[in-house]
Amino acid sequence: MQYLDFEQPIATLEKKIDELQELSVGDGVLKPEIDRLKKKADQLRESIFTNLTRWQRVQLARHPERPYTLDYIEMITEDFMELHGDRYFGDDKAIVAGLAKIDGHSVMIMGHQKGRDTKSRQYRNFGMANPEGYRKAYRLMKLAEKFNIPIITLLDTPGAFPGLEAEERGQAEAIAKNLKMMATLKVPIISIVIGEGASGGAIGIGMGNEVYMMENTWYSVISPESCSSILWKTWDYKEQAAAALKPTAKDLLELKIIDGIIEEPLGGAHRDYKKSAESVKKQCVDSLKRLKKMKSDKLVEQRVEKYSSMGAWQKAVK
Repeated sequence: MQYLDFEQPIATLEKKIDELQELSVGDGVLKPEIDRLKKKADQLRESIFTNLTRWQRVQLARHPERPYTLDYIEMITEDFMELHGDRYFGDDKAIVAGLAKIDGHSVMIMGHQKGRDTKSRQYRNFGMANPEGYRKAYRLMKLAEKFNIPIITLLDTPGAFPGLEAEERGQAEAIAKNLKMMATLKVPIISIVIGEGASGGAIGIGMGNEVYMMENTWYSVISPESCSSILWKTWDYKEQAAAALKPTAKDLLELKIIDGIIEEPLGGAHRDYKKSAESVKKQCVDSLKRLKKMKSDKLVEQRVEKYSSMGAWQKAVK
């Protein structure tokens, strides 16, 4: 288990508990002390994780042991069949997609996929999609519409790939085309932020009838580090930037950007994969049951209204 800097007091206690358990010879002499330390660790964990700063939640969203898209697909779906390629350039490994069933509901499920080690991170391009990734998503969303299959998208990316080759192949155009298409898609779309939701890289597959965020995730037009770099010319003010951006699930629910928050196990989704997956699956099934009752024209109308009503403004007085 990897611990973040603010988790070090918990790490110290858990290490002590492990040491005492190894010393225990089964006579129960150390059990009272072990139980006391476990109770103290639980209290400390509760205290820390109920008072996280926005920057600390950003750190949790990036935890290398968090479940990724393929982990969720494996745990919440049956009969997943991955589909590849955009039919223009290639198959982007940063976005995985395919047909599957969730509790008897046929779905087209897709999402950003990061890697666990150096080799897989390079293979998945750190979860940063190229234009062909968004064009693959476009192709498969239209395929889902053709066969009246609901769409589920899982968002977890530090942003669309910013390389020169991506721009040469039309990165901005690919994302913009997806947004235009998703606005009028005639099937239900459910989007869930499972980690990082950065800028156009996330919303490029994230325009849903219902949008949810897991408890320790973030969703914003820019990362705190990049915001700090632009405003202060250094990354040193990333914590202040995170506070100002208000990118957490609680912030976005208050701003009416998302429709709900999916609870995580205490300590983060990486602490209990099964429990995290059960929460995501329950939300998917609940949303599918609700949205599948709506007619196609109502789905489009609801989606357009949802995004048109975001934000607040005033007319200038002459």
